[in-house]
Amino acid sequence: MNIFNAITLFGGLAMFLYGMRIMGDGLKSSSSGTLKKAMERITGTPVKAFFLGLAVTAVIQSSTAAIVLTSGLVGAGIISLHQSMGIIIGANVGTTITGQIIRLLDLNSSGTWFLEFFKPSTLAPLALVIGIIVIMAMKSDISQRAGQIVIGFGILFSGLLNMTDAVAVLSDSGILEQLFSKLNSNPILAYLSGAGVAFVLQSSSATVGILQAFSTSGQLTFGGVYTVLVGVYLGDCVTTAIVCNIGAKPEAKRVGIVNILFNLGKSVLILSAVAILHRAGLLDSIWNRAIHSGGIANANTVFNLTCAAVLLPCVGIFEKLSHILIQDKPAPPGKYDEMLDALNPVFISTPAMAFGRCYDILLVMYQLARTNIGRAFHMFTRYDSEVMKQMQEDEGYIDSIADHVSNYLVQISASITAQYHVEIMNYYFSAITEFERLGDHALNMANIAAELSEKDSTFSSDALAELTVLWNLLDKILNHTYEAFRKQNLTEARSIEPLEQVVDDIVGVLKQNHLKRLRDGECEVFNGSEFFNLLSEAERISDVCSNVGVATVARSTPGIQHHIHDYISVLHSGRDEEFNRVYRAAHDKYFEQLPGREQAEEEDTQR
Repeated sequence: MNIFNAITLFGGLAMFLYGMRIMGDGLKSSSSGTLKKAMERITGTPVKAFFLGLAVTAVIQSSTAAIVLTSGLVGAGIISLHQSMGIIIGANVGTTITGQIIRLLDLNSSGTWFLEFFKPSTLAPLALVIGIIVIMAMKSDISQRAGQIVIGFGILFSGLLNMTDAVAVLSDSGILEQLFSKLNSNPILAYLSGAGVAFVLQSSSATVGILQAFSTSGQLTFGGVYTVLVGVYLGDCVTTAIVCNIGAKPEAKRVGIVNILFNLGKSVLILSAVAILHRAGLLDSIWNRAIHSGGIANANTVFNLTCAAVLLPCVGIFEKLSHILIQDKPAPPGKYDEMLDALNPVFISTPAMAFGRCYDILLVMYQLARTNIGRAFHMFTRYDSEVMKQMQEDEGYIDSIADHVSNYLVQISASITAQYHVEIMNYYFSAITEFERLGDHALNMANIAAELSEKDSTFSSDALAELTVLWNLLDKILNHTYEAFRKQNLTEARSIEPLEQVVDDIVGVLKQNHLKRLRDGECEVFNGSEFFNLLSEAERISDVCSNVGVATVARSTPGIQHHIHDYISVLHSGRDEEFNRVYRAAHDKYFEQLPGREQAEEEDTQR
């Protein structure tokens, strides 16, 4: 044994851990959308939740990631703590899949050419070759992620092979024999070793994989290994609990505590059962026999499955204990603070879930702004100071939501690489700006109504009738905008631009009508200037909706994104039949509702 063997061992360990990270990141990235939908639709049945947790962890190759995501969903109020119980237990079982894959180290092809492909010495370079070919030859996001997964798999097994080569040298030197004899004779040391390594590596799968690599020395026994495995369970769940506690609500923290309680129960159960079986002589045939990679994988799987079957009915007890250990804190004072808590950092590594939280909150932001626009228009017929206070309060919420979502998107931006995720992020940044502007325009209109009220003044009946028509048209545009953003509906998005053109036409006519009223002395000069300001705010609202509609179309239609000006020019030039049809229908409908419409139509034609 010399320093070069140590370098080989730790270099192999580094490759193994890096390969596991690459493979896991690729799996999470490729499955994040499906993962989000599956975990949000979970029922309250612990058994179904168990199988979901098992499947999710088997896919993303990380029980820590699965449980931390579950913690985030609980904190966001998407699923309850009770619903998460089964997921937690299932995740602990799902993490054993990695060990079953690594057991290929034991494969003996016995001259069978087909099995040669599954030996790590063949599988590792083959996976690397396939992975790099996929990455270099295909440029789509799906192929890039697939190549990443295969490359990670190849690096993982290459690291394992390097570790096993170094272990063979260590075995010949007698160092491993001394080390493992101490573990066999000192269960407490073995337990603490497993817990310590799992805590440092933050992965039970990686720790079990290292143990499987060391098993090739032939000096590990079941009697020395089982306590190490039990220690691994505790070390991994402590790491998970720490991550779940970072900036989390009490309910989310309880997910980490439940995981610790389950693993403590699992440890007691395994240690007690093995001790009883050993005393009864039922384990004598395997106790001191050398255990290899497949045996470690099987022991790990049997331990977790058995404990899951025994402890799954006890989820209610774990839930009650978690409430005792983690007390509820007073409810936050902000109306939307709980919703903003859904912007949990644990989702950042799973972009689909992180964007899902942003989407939910942006819909609320839009609804607040839209409600304020309606309130502002109605205050010109009946001003209400209490409504004004409510509008100001909601405008504060709009600004707060904009700040929180913007900051969250900045955090997400550091961890996304896929182009379609970048497009979603840019679309949401645009939506934040536009929705915040809607709120500002609503408050500007309300301030105009407040100034009129202070001067005990109001608009003429004709002006108010005209504003009603304008509001009906704007309300129609706001409906289209909401549905376009909510459903990514292109039909709704394309319906906005022709209506926006009608708003411009009507605003032009209303300005002419109001100038005539000013000349005829039907309105005061102050009222006239405020009416023009109000029309300008209404026009800007329709412009904001137009921006959202165009952004929605551009996101879903290749080629438009970088030629938005040309797209709008084509629409307004009269070369788009659908635009022309919607515009003419809306123009006729709303101009007919204007008071003195014959004169308005004539002036509009002249203009």
